[in-house]
Amino acid sequence: MTSELLRVRDLVVEYPAKGFRAKPFRVLKGVSLEIGAGETVGLVGESGSGKTTLGRAVLGLAPVTDGTITFDGADISHANRRQRQKLGRDLQVVFQDPYTSLNPAMQIGDILAEPLGVQGIGAKQSRARVKELLDHVNLPSDALQRQPREFSGGQRQRVAIARALALSPKLIVCDEPVSALDLTTQATVLDLLLQIQRETGVSYLFISHDLDVVRHLSHRVAVLYHGEIVEYGDARQVTERPEHPYTQRLLLASPVPDPDAQALRREERQELAASR
Repeated sequence: MTSELLRVRDLVVEYPAKGFRAKPFRVLKGVSLEIGAGETVGLVGESGSGKTTLGRAVLGLAPVTDGTITFDGADISHANRRQRQKLGRDLQVVFQDPYTSLNPAMQIGDILAEPLGVQGIGAKQSRARVKELLDHVNLPSDALQRQPREFSGGQRQRVAIARALALSPKLIVCDEPVSALDLTTQATVLDLLLQIQRETGVSYLFISHDLDVVRHLSHRVAVLYHGEIVEYGDARQVTERPEHPYTQRLLLASPVPDPDAQALRREERQELAASR
């Protein structure tokens, strides 16, 4: 059994509401989950379900109203800036849009070296590490002197993954990392993430709206609906034989490349909607 790396317990996230005496808007309503070392937990839900907010709370980018977030044995629910900087070695993120997550004015070599410099790693060691990272994500060495605009969406996401790997983190929060890519490129990036996990033992919190995507690399899956987890368990069970009606609707909404299978899913989705 893998050792526990991340534990989220009864997490509540609220934002102030507009208007006089308006109650705060509660995005997460007591969410709990765990991620073990070397494990991937998929977090699935539609837009507005709170899944990205959970990822942001883990990263310190969303306020924790109640509950706790424990990472590698330490409570990071309300970590300050200095503590967050130290956490940067072990906790990283890959964002959704490869076109906006990379600074267009910087060369790829400088983008990859930036997190190393922040942690006080010298120039010589940084250069060697950057070359390793390019090899790790299967990008050519001449990418160092090029800018993000010279790459495709899939290649840019490879650069973003390399940047997240720069400090050899223990956990990477992947926030819809393939949703902006075409299906073929999605599969390539997902295979890369699996390969990296096998080689490094890194853990992923993989956030997506697509059950078919999280099935590809998750060990367990949590389904979030209106700020609450409605189904949580083994990835195959949740993504192939879901028990909760909301998860069943998510599964039927996932696109498939086979037109006949897609038509069948559409019929099943209509039948499920009619039975409610």
